[in-house]
Amino acid sequence: MTQGAGQGPVVRTATLRDFRVPPYAQVPVQSQVADPGHPGNAYPEGEAPEGYTPTARDLPVISLGGPGDTVQVRVEPDPQPAPGGRGPLYVVGDVHGYLEELVAALAEQGIIDADLRWAAGNARLWFLGDFTDRGPDGIGVIDLVMRLSAEAAAAGGYCKALMGNHELLLLGAKRFGDTPVNSGAGTATFQAAWLLNGGQKYDMDRLQEVHLQWMARLDAIVEEDGHLLLHSDTTAYLDYGGTIDDVNDAVHEVLTRNDADQCWDLFRKFTKRFAFRDEGGPDAVRELLAAYGGRRVVHGHSPIPYLLGEVGTEDGEDGARPLVDGPHVYADGLAIAMDGGVTMAGKLLVQQLPLQD
Repeated sequence: MTQGAGQGPVVRTATLRDFRVPPYAQVPVQSQVADPGHPGNAYPEGEAPEGYTPTARDLPVISLGGPGDTVQVRVEPDPQPAPGGRGPLYVVGDVHGYLEELVAALAEQGIIDADLRWAAGNARLWFLGDFTDRGPDGIGVIDLVMRLSAEAAAAGGYCKALMGNHELLLLGAKRFGDTPVNSGAGTATFQAAWLLNGGQKYDMDRLQEVHLQWMARLDAIVEEDGHLLLHSDTTAYLDYGGTIDDVNDAVHEVLTRNDADQCWDLFRKFTKRFAFRDEGGPDAVRELLAAYGGRRVVHGHSPIPYLLGEVGTEDGEDGARPLVDGPHVYADGLAIAMDGGVTMAGKLLVQQLPLQD
């Protein structure tokens, strides 16, 4: 920790080259932009539900530490343990393959050091899902999270992750490929949906059995310190059980059965969004809290710029950058949105809880 006499934490400006990025992150910079017709987070049955807004990022993939790429790195004091001997609790929003953005955000919070190693002692870190697709290095993100999980456990803390709809999508694309599924709206396949939703060939080429097993074992929902953590802002979790254990067991059972139609239905339900946003949003949150416990829901999935209606055109032609400074608290203060919109040049959020708002 760098700290002057009688002063607070020192803030320094560092280039991305200050972080020793492991070999798996050294990927060629893609020169192509996304297909202008790319619908982003396309609804899997072809017809968008009411209130649904697809996401799109028709922008070049970020360069890897090129000239002028800088991040603000805040050197914080060592995290203070929470009451009861447990370390502080952090959550991470959707990453979508943006490894460099993730490294910078974790370093800013003091969770990793310059060697990308766990530096947060007994802190607790939860990723809210969606590690791959759209960005340049989804498998690199998974590899980093898997390694940090082992290092955190050795240090007395933990690093864990939840199941997102893009984990289900990648699993389905690998397992079932072009096998037709019963979508309820005509013929569909996981492979087509994966490509439609930003699937990257570079990720698929490096996908190994260890990655598949890791994703398939992720839980869908968990409660931590009064925070109900889940990926999608939907009440569809209730379709899989009335307790947290029931939901997680049901999701794992679906994946174990290896039935394409059942996996598609699970993916379809986890793709729903905006259940907490409008007039009935607070009641939808309360329904989840009544079933699973907790005082607030913390979710990813729906980018904050879309929740707030602050984005321009979907193809990014206006060049506007969504302004996201931190999590979005809404639904009568009962919900916290954590997807800062990194896929649309927004911010990848890493936040300590409880949130002081």
